[in-house]
Amino acid sequence: MSAAESTSTNDHGLVLARQILDGLALFAPADRSQLALTRLGGLTNLVFRIDAGAQHYVLRVPGKGTEEYINRSHEAQAARETARVQVSPAVLHFDTVTGVMVTRLVENAVTMTPDNFRTIARAPARAGEVLRKLHSSDAVFNFRFELFAMIDDYLKVLAGKETMLPLGYHDVVEEASVVRAALAAHALPSVACHCDPLCENFLDTGERMWLVDWEYSGMNDPLWDLGDLSVEGRFDAAQDEQMIRAYFGGEARPADRGRIVIYKAMCDLLWTLWGLIQHANHNPLDDFWDYSIGRFERCKQLMATSEFRRHVTRVQRG
Repeated sequence: MSAAESTSTNDHGLVLARQILDGLALFAPADRSQLALTRLGGLTNLVFRIDAGAQHYVLRVPGKGTEEYINRSHEAQAARETARVQVSPAVLHFDTVTGVMVTRLVENAVTMTPDNFRTIARAPARAGEVLRKLHSSDAVFNFRFELFAMIDDYLKVLAGKETMLPLGYHDVVEEASVVRAALAAHALPSVACHCDPLCENFLDTGERMWLVDWEYSGMNDPLWDLGDLSVEGRFDAAQDEQMIRAYFGGEARPADRGRIVIYKAMCDLLWTLWGLIQHANHNPLDDFWDYSIGRFERCKQLMATSEFRRHVTRVQRG
């Protein structure tokens, strides 16, 4: 997520991180006081870089309320699988009860942002390449990422909270039944997918990209990852084309392009609810009500276009 260094000993997150490190057998007691910590930010979690002499690590501490919708056992299994196929850094510690995780740091890597994807040469292509590497690997995840089932699950979480849905949300879900039927008509084989490809979950060394953060990962339609990354990175047509051609190794079928466009709308439909959960949990790191309304409006606008309807038809035909 967005970088924000913090080294103050009065910082609650930093104090918590040091308390956690004190309890980890990974670091010898004599070495713990020598560890240098740098806050790396995070929308829902606390993330720290740890420098231990010549060794460098990343500590992830889950945010409050994430246990309501994240299965840490599934995440741990996915993180280890993707490390095995060399898409993600090595996992050195994972507590499936607390969700605390320690991984190796990817050396000399840039944490991506929409601006970085726009200004760093061939960045969208390298993202397409690492997604192809993940999707074509033999990695298998324990969890299945089912879009409409997850919408139902998030709605159940929100039912017990003091927040409301954007006006017309259920109507749009109902309209999406046509999309659901089109996607099912010629379903692609489910493969190991990231499912939450925020720009900040891509680390670019200039030669290749690595993926991190497997909280929402699962077996899924691979083209979800491309559509979602395009939305998160605010890709323009040229960036989309660079990503798509790198992923497919050339031209993509019209039906595949259609799936990518469909998932641009559907990821906004789903992550609208995620944002509302953050809003209900009083996550202080962003205005999650505006975040949710913005995503929902963007979803509706795309679904209302004639281009979107043409893509749905192409997907329906296969």
